Amino acid sequence: MDLHKIIRQISSFLTKLILVRNLYLVIISILAVLIATLYPFNFYLIDNLSLQKIVASFDNASSFEDLVNNILLFIPLGFSSTAFLQKIKMKPISKFFTLIMISTGLSLTVEILQIFLPSRSPTPADLVNNTTGGIVGIICFYIWHSASFINILSRVENSIIRNSLTKITLLFFGYVLLSFLILIPWQSTTNLSNWSLTYPLLLGNEQTGDKPWQGYISELHIADKAVPENEILGLFDTKNYLNTLGDSLIGSYQLTEKRSYQDSTGQLPEFLPQGQSPNIVDSQGVALSSSYWLKTRTPTTLLSKRIRKTSQSSIITTVATSDITQTGPGRIISLSSGSFHRNFTLGQQGTNLNLRIRTPITGENGTDIKLSVPGVFTNTSPHYIVITYSQGNLKVYVDNLKNYYSFNLLELIPNEQKILYYALTFIPLGIYLTFLTILAKRKLKVYSFLLINGILLPSVILESTLVIHPGKNISLTNILIGILFTGGTMLILRLRASTLVKKAVI
Repeated sequence: MDLHKIIRQISSFLTKLILVRNLYLVIISILAVLIATLYPFNFYLIDNLSLQKIVASFDNASSFEDLVNNILLFIPLGFSSTAFLQKIKMKPISKFFTLIMISTGLSLTVEILQIFLPSRSPTPADLVNNTTGGIVGIICFYIWHSASFINILSRVENSIIRNSLTKITLLFFGYVLLSFLILIPWQSTTNLSNWSLTYPLLLGNEQTGDKPWQGYISELHIADKAVPENEILGLFDTKNYLNTLGDSLIGSYQLTEKRSYQDSTGQLPEFLPQGQSPNIVDSQGVALSSSYWLKTRTPTTLLSKRIRKTSQSSIITTVATSDITQTGPGRIISLSSGSFHRNFTLGQQGTNLNLRIRTPITGENGTDIKLSVPGVFTNTSPHYIVITYSQGNLKVYVDNLKNYYSFNLLELIPNEQKILYYALTFIPLGIYLTFLTILAKRKLKVYSFLLINGILLPSVILESTLVIHPGKNISLTNILIGILFTGGTMLILRLRASTLVKKAVI
């Protein structure tokens, strides 16, 4: 038999074997996506299903952690799909759009199926994040695949753009623009747009009845603005909520010496007793315990909708604990659906006042960042508490203006979480900068300018954007982390390019 024919047959067999292997990787990637997004597969049928209901079910917002997870989840799909199509003769543009359609199509399928899962919430942002993950997977493949990477390098180095200072300058402006665009998710990390509209307001427990609090609440007022510091004193001195809060007051409940707990503004539903009433009438307020708590008749949709719109809130309440040792934390005030999903919660953990607020970086349960005010419940006396939130700043005043605590969510992000966020932000910029500097390498002054400013600018832009939030201090560490990921990515790619070129010459 002809030796060349044998070699061709072996080559054809290996190609088919690689194709089958890559197809298996695609299937495994798809199964991983389906399991991660649809488990535990407890589907149910929706009565009177309509297009309007389907559209309405997408009225949810993702957390910042969801953004990261959705991108990471689809990277293997983008990578394996690219590897599979690499062996099929197809024009690059057609291949790219086919790969995008695969990621977007699977994401859309998953989001629609999540409508029929009580444990899942479909969101429009997930479609964008999943597709972005697929694109990142495509980029990862072309960097990993030696032949493809060398081919891309060759095209960049031989491009006519390298001889045009104007075009290189425009590409740099595109890089700066991308630096701003890629930071948009950071700018929304502390807003309240992901608050659910379906949660009731509860006093003294969760809906599930498993997080009771023992104590008294005499009043509760909620507004959709953060009361400025210069007006806080007025709340303590005169307690004139209407003058201070004005039209921003959403709900106002007086809970002393009566059994009907109506909102005096007429905007929120009344509280209904849950469990067995202890028949205690006390000037300290409604007595709450493991056997008795309050829940609004219907979800406080208006409350959540207005706070979602402003991304600000103020909560004013007077509470007294009956037990300074109770933990759980015991739920004093909670806008939630259970132990794992909430918009906000005030709770008692021993002598501390624990706070949970749902934002893109604190998650659906508000627990990704711990917020606790020490020494509030050291006795059983009533405490007048004012809590305000705006642009990532949570301020808590207890009994007087001087007894004041402040938290900035952006400064409290756990380090491991922050590093992951920074990696996803700056690694794509490092890839862009790599090819931009390759284009300009024959123009020494332009190359030096692009190299220095390309590494520094994105990190400075991000930190400057975050410092705009009141209470956020500029962090040299954060700037250095951004520089490390941008410059490190570029350095690794340049070293890989140099190594592959040397091997090709040898």
